[in-house]
Amino acid sequence: MTNLSAIAAPAPSTEGTAGTRRLPPNIALYVLASIVVSFLAASSAPTPLYAVYQAEWGFTPITTTVVFGVYALAVLAGLLTLGKLSDHVGRRPVLLAALGVQAASMAVFATADGVPALLVARIAQGLSTGAALGAIGAGMMDINRPKGTIANAVAPGLGTATGALVSGLVVQYLPAPTHLIYLALLVVFALQAVAVSRMTETVTRKPGALATLKPEIKLPRAVRRPVLVAAPVLFAVWSLAGLYGSLGPALVRGLIDSSSVVFGGLSLFILAGVAALSVLALRGAAARTVMLTGILALIAGVAVTLVSMEAGSATGFFIGTAIAGLGFGSGFQGGIRTVMPLVTAHEGSGVLSLLYVVSYLGMGGPAVIAGFLVVHAGGLFTTAREYGVAVMVLAALALLGLLRRNSARPAAI
Repeated sequence: MTNLSAIAAPAPSTEGTAGTRRLPPNIALYVLASIVVSFLAASSAPTPLYAVYQAEWGFTPITTTVVFGVYALAVLAGLLTLGKLSDHVGRRPVLLAALGVQAASMAVFATADGVPALLVARIAQGLSTGAALGAIGAGMMDINRPKGTIANAVAPGLGTATGALVSGLVVQYLPAPTHLIYLALLVVFALQAVAVSRMTETVTRKPGALATLKPEIKLPRAVRRPVLVAAPVLFAVWSLAGLYGSLGPALVRGLIDSSSVVFGGLSLFILAGVAALSVLALRGAAARTVMLTGILALIAGVAVTLVSMEAGSATGFFIGTAIAGLGFGSGFQGGIRTVMPLVTAHEGSGVLSLLYVVSYLGMGGPAVIAGFLVVHAGGLFTTAREYGVAVMVLAALALLGLLRRNSARPAAI
């Protein structure tokens, strides 16, 4: 197996050309990881607030899932059009622009007075996230490939968990519930922009930036087979995250008969928090083992959750959610670690963007369909059961695909 530490990018100088002191590489890596955390935290921050918005503006669960799903579609648009831009113009310019748009979207959220404003904020938020994810992930791998691969897998779960819980606590216990969390995130983005401006660029500029804006699904030959193995797993785990992010608060309120927004964000916090911990716990295992663990845990966790919903057990629901969180984190980590160690520096953001495209398709599309079914079919719990069964079937198909590819030996870190 290739010694990954030997092909990690050399440490850049900490001095700028004009005498400005640059961030050391290790600090820069943490800054980049923190941006993933804050972007994903911002994406989940509205989750506990959907009930508040619904009560104030009188919309249906379909609208909730559309507001949720439009973000995923915007991320996809950003990934497909802007995901490879940083390979040509550099990581820093893309990140500074994305942080600026994120800050603007927080201002729109904080002043929203109806669903149209929420949609505008979610679209801006999604586009900037899509533009940044490839640049951040590739930038972390430019600095330190082994650590960057792990950070690419752990940061999204940590951010999603943090945003859901902190938002719930702020809304429940602090004033200005529909404003404060967004203003706090705006300040975070401003501080991160200052940090990015002090980072050393990790790639040299090269021509062809405008051509990258044309959506194109293109895979380097070396990673085609690993991507085919990873894609079903990524779609399955993120489709479950989509359910928890859009309808999770309503499910919890139905089980525990409480209107607390803290409980509304708790299910997503448990799912994403356990996912982040599982990445750290399994970082030394082989990528194939991690992916297999994720698939099996996803099936088991969703099964426990469905049985608990039938029994009306909130405790069982949260236990099942925690097991599914293990599946979420392990499946996502296994997918990333199967593919990313095989790409070159100038392919990094494009390939990582494609993996996120698969993930966000899984997160957004099924969630919107679920919102429609809640209103026009069997209701909340029936839809959740059908959704859970579909996730289990998809995970089982991914398991079959993984087991049939014994000859393909994914890279392990």
